[in-house]
Amino acid sequence: MQNSALIILEDITDWQPYYPSQSIITASEFLQQQSSKTRTQLLNLCGDLSYLSTGYYVSLLAEARGQRVLPSVSTINDLANFSHYQLLLANTDKQLLKVLNSSDQSQPLHILICFGQTENPLLANFARQIFDRYPTPLLSVEFSYQGRWFISKLQAEKLSELDDAQQTFFGNALDSFSKRVWRKARAPKEYRYDLAILHDPEEPIPTSDKKALQRFIKAAKEADIDAELITADDYNRLLEFDALFIRETTRINHYTYHFAKKAEANGMVVIDAPNSILQCANKVFLKELLDKHGIPTPRTELLLSQQDIDYEAIGERLGYPVVLKIPDGSFSIGVEKAENVEEFRRVAKELFAKSTILLAQEFVRTDYDWRIGILNNRPIYACKYFMARNHWQIYNHGSPTGGRTKSGGFETVGVHQVPKEVVKTALQATRLIGDGLYGVDMKVTDKGPVIIEINDNPSIDSGVEDQLLGDELYHIIMRDFFRRLDEK
Repeated sequence: MQNSALIILEDITDWQPYYPSQSIITASEFLQQQSSKTRTQLLNLCGDLSYLSTGYYVSLLAEARGQRVLPSVSTINDLANFSHYQLLLANTDKQLLKVLNSSDQSQPLHILICFGQTENPLLANFARQIFDRYPTPLLSVEFSYQGRWFISKLQAEKLSELDDAQQTFFGNALDSFSKRVWRKARAPKEYRYDLAILHDPEEPIPTSDKKALQRFIKAAKEADIDAELITADDYNRLLEFDALFIRETTRINHYTYHFAKKAEANGMVVIDAPNSILQCANKVFLKELLDKHGIPTPRTELLLSQQDIDYEAIGERLGYPVVLKIPDGSFSIGVEKAENVEEFRRVAKELFAKSTILLAQEFVRTDYDWRIGILNNRPIYACKYFMARNHWQIYNHGSPTGGRTKSGGFETVGVHQVPKEVVKTALQATRLIGDGLYGVDMKVTDKGPVIIEINDNPSIDSGVEDQLLGDELYHIIMRDFFRRLDEK
């Protein structure tokens, strides 16, 4: 049996402009079927989708029979209850604004969306977003202008009312949609779950290199998960997957956080979850959290730009050199060192241009930092990261005018070889945040280990963190995704 979608029409003559197909049946034929042995993917192209109409019952019965149907009953109801609302992403979709600003404000603007596609390439992103929100084969969008552009009408379009050009566009969009959306049913191997791995191919210091990403994909397949690399451009495809694995540097005011929020809101398994990003990405939050629970960190004080700061007193309390940090820096970016009170003032002034709050911290001199990788409240790997040559940090980002970034060496060790107090302290800290994947950076002092920071998106590079465990490190993480998905 073919796996292409079954198309349901109220009137079979609506299909006259298109190629004949065995995938077409009438609504009455579908409603009279006694079982759901027909294909599980259905496209409801009935002209009338109003409440309790024939088209409405097609979607209702399809869902009752366990079949996937577009539009769903929920979508039909959402469209029926649609009323004026502010323009979706009006301030961020520059292409949409470009089209609207060049349109006649005295006349409504109509757009036809077929399976998330539209004929105007400038509206591609908007069309996909509308389709994601109201998944319907044919959608008609009307914009009106009353001091500002807004969507005045949104409704299912009737196949019978398309003109010649629109019929051609619909046919091409249907063909593309069938290949794209139902492709997994045609694949030679079915995987139990689908995983999106978010990465940025252009990131200067990625959290996982290309080889590591491929090893994640391979390990996922062995865990019965079909993994696919996605980028920021795939935000509107996110709900095609069951889980999200973020493999690029996370920030709050960044699309990585928006991806995590959308995934969590839609019941997906996500590592790392928005709450982990929120807590780990801000060093001010982490300081307060760790202090509250008595977990050791270097002595730290907060500096607020709107207050008078007694640099001399702080310098005396912490001792020189003083380390200054912006709250949301990563990979040693936004972390500076001051050797005396004059440098302290100058560096603070420079960093206050980036953040209204800074952290001033005592300098703890060590040859290396420990990194303990933790997943689901258990340690899975451990590394020593050595300071960059002739530098006091692991990463040396060169001169302010743009020198090349250099990093120190590393040594990967077995978790059983790490001092017990280091592992114990790392676990105490991550339990306060969640059960995701974390990298805890620590230094060992005469008084014991202290936590420098907790990374919600720790580096896992081929030949570094996986040096001892090899493929098993990737399998550990993918098996945990499978466990979380199964528990869902």
